[in-house]
Amino acid sequence: MHTGNWSCSGCGAVIKELPFEPKNTTNLLCRDCHGKKRQSSGRDKGERIMHAGNWSCSGCGKAITELPFKPRETGNLLCRDCFKASRNA
Repeated sequence: MHTGNWSCSGCGAVIKELPFEPKNTTNLLCRDCHGKKRQSSGRDKGERIMHAGNWSCSGCGKAITELPFKPRETGNLLCRDCFKASRNA
């Protein structure tokens, strides 16, 4: 954490600590303003858009019916089990 004496560009609140060292201090946001901005932009972490489809796993051939992204290529898709196994290998 980096300590300093900055002010929020949204509400003017004092910011004493940041998880990064700011290069430009003109557009810093406090935790509350940052959270409000993320929610208004639809990029809240709790919200995941799933894409439905009819794909098959390239590892085991199991059917994949939804993904958290739109695949550009479908030849290298992995089901949840094969994906976890490949990460542990």
